[in-house]
Amino acid sequence: MAIQIVLLGALALAGLVGPRWGGGPSLPLSLVGVALVAAGFGLAVLGVGGLRQALTPFPRPAPDAVLVTSGVYGRVRHPIYGGLIIAALGWSLVTASWLALVLSIALLGFFEIKSRREELWLVERFEDYPGYRAKTRRFIPWIG
Repeated sequence: MAIQIVLLGALALAGLVGPRWGGGPSLPLSLVGVALVAAGFGLAVLGVGGLRQALTPFPRPAPDAVLVTSGVYGRVRHPIYGGLIIAALGWSLVTASWLALVLSIALLGFFEIKSRREELWLVERFEDYPGYRAKTRRFIPWIG
């Protein structure tokens, strides 16, 4: 959790004060970036809402958690992570920050590792998880 907070904070700061590519943001890239930030936050909010009582700040499922496979979770296994990745990429476009882009890629790598560990616990906890995993995407509904 601490690594994730540090990465997200560094990413936000890099976009605000870090070096820019090509002299700064362009209107087309900024518009794409704003759309990605909005879509990313939307996906993350749907993920939070879908988990309801099962939401925990830790990757290990709570003892009383149930496997959520409906709503946004019917399309993607980690919509909160995916949403944050999409929003981070959008932020790097809005701010034209190559450092924010690098940190977005680092965030993707971090969530890849974190989700793999989390999925090992989910397989242990829920016998239906392997089947669910086989039919849903990891982070983003339309990207494998």
